[in-house]
Amino acid sequence: MGGTLHAFDFLKAPERPPPGVCVVFGDEDFLKRLALKSLRAQVLANPNDPYASFEGGEADWRDVADEVSTASLFGGGGPRLVIVEQADKFVSQYRDRLEKFVAKPRGRGVMVLVVTTWAANIRLYKMLDKHGLQIDCRAPFTMSGTRKRPDRGRIIAWLIGWAEQRHQVKLSRPAAQLLMDLTRHDFGRMDQELAKLGLFAGLGGSAGPKLVQEVTGGWKAQSTWEMIDAACDGKSGEALLQMDRLFQSGDVPASLFPQISWSLRRFAAATRIYERSERQGRRMPLRAALEKAGFPTWAPQALQRAERQIKRMGRARAGQIFRWLLEADLALKGSHSADDRSRQVLELLILRLGETKAVAAEPGQPGG
Repeated sequence: MGGTLHAFDFLKAPERPPPGVCVVFGDEDFLKRLALKSLRAQVLANPNDPYASFEGGEADWRDVADEVSTASLFGGGGPRLVIVEQADKFVSQYRDRLEKFVAKPRGRGVMVLVVTTWAANIRLYKMLDKHGLQIDCRAPFTMSGTRKRPDRGRIIAWLIGWAEQRHQVKLSRPAAQLLMDLTRHDFGRMDQELAKLGLFAGLGGSAGPKLVQEVTGGWKAQSTWEMIDAACDGKSGEALLQMDRLFQSGDVPASLFPQISWSLRRFAAATRIYERSERQGRRMPLRAALEKAGFPTWAPQALQRAERQIKRMGRARAGQIFRWLLEADLALKGSHSADDRSRQVLELLILRLGETKAVAAEPGQPGG
C-alpha cells in the first residue's frame, strides 16, 4: 500500500510489513517516537531483536546500505531494520543513491529515514509516495483562507481516542478542548497530562473540564516549566522571579520540588547514559542519550533545547545534579523544612544550575 500518511492515520492501521524505504518527517517529536515504535514492531519479529541505528550527520552511505542488505544474524532470519536519525544531511548528501535504492531495493531490509523537513516537490518524495511509505509527524492543519491553522477537530478526536487507548481514561470533548488549549497543542505534554488524569480518574474513569483544570494547573504548570527552562538556560534572575511568582500564588517549596526534580533528573540520567556508552567504546550522539533519558515527551523543540542546555551546563556539572537533588531533598525534609528556610534550598538549586561554576553552599544549607 505505502504512500504518504499522517501519523494519526498510520498509527490507526500500520502497514504490515512496511516497504523497503520509509520516511518519518515533521517537527512533532512525540508523534515521531510513536511512528518509529510502530515501525519497529512491524519489522522485528521480537521487540528485543537488534536493529541498526545511525546518526545522519555522520553516517556513510556504504555503511547504511550494507546494513539494510545484510540478513540479520540474531533476528530469526527476518528483515533487517536500519534507522537513520536526524537524516536531513544524509538525504541531501546521498539523494541520487537513495533514488536508485528506492527504484531497486536490496534484499528484504527496511531503511527508515527520520527527518525534520521533507519537501513535496522533490523527486525522492514523489518516488516514495508511489513505492515507499512517508509518515507526516506534524500537527494536522486546515486552511482558513490563505492561512494554515491547527485542525482543532482532528487533534481533539485523536486526543479522545489516545486517552482511552493508551491511558484508559474517558475524556469528554470539552475536557479535550481545554487540555489542548492549556498545553498549546504540545503532543508530548498532552500525553503527560493524560497520564496524570488517568491516575486521578482511575482505570476506565472519566475526566471532565473541572478535573483537567485542577490537574493540568493552567498558568501555574506553565510557569513552573518556564522557570525550569530559564534556570537550565543560565537565566537565574528570570528563574527566581518565576519562582517568586509561584510562591506568591500559594505554592510552597515542597510542592514545587517534585516537578523540578523530575525535570532535572533527566539531564543527570542523560549524562550517565552518554558516559556509559563512552566506557563501552561506542559513540552515542548526545541527542540519543537525551532521548533515552526521557526527553521525547517534551514540546516539539524540546530535544534541541535540552541539547543546548546540557552543553551549557557541561558534563561535570550535569553529572552533579543527582547529588544536588539528594541534598535538596534531605534539606527540605530536615534542616530546611520550615517554609522560610525551604525556599533557600530551591533558590540555591536554581543558582547552581545558572552559574558557570557551581555555587558554594552557605553554612546550614545543602553542601556545595
